[in-house]
Amino acid sequence: MNKLLVVTVLVAVFALSAESLHVPRQAEEEQGTLTQIADKVRSFYDSTINTASGYIEGIKGLKLEEKAKNIYDDTTSAVNTYVGILHDQLYHIFYSQQ
Repeated sequence: MNKLLVVTVLVAVFALSAESLHVPRQAEEEQGTLTQIADKVRSFYDSTINTASGYIEGIKGLKLEEKAKNIYDDTTSAVNTYVGILHDQLYHIFYSQQ
């Protein structure tokens, strides 16, 4: 009988202390739908920026900028050569008659 009384008192004390720790739901209800959506979008944006920054740091280690610059330089020199040849051909086609 004493054990039952002790357990009952402990459960009652635990229930009362748990109820005092209860957070009112008004704090959640005060946050509107737009605020929740804005928070979700902000967290998604932050995670996207962090992921992109990580990728950029990884790419910088591969020295792709230097490789892209070299490819651009080689391509422009080849294109300039062929444009010069085409220019000469067109010049001789149109002005060779004179």
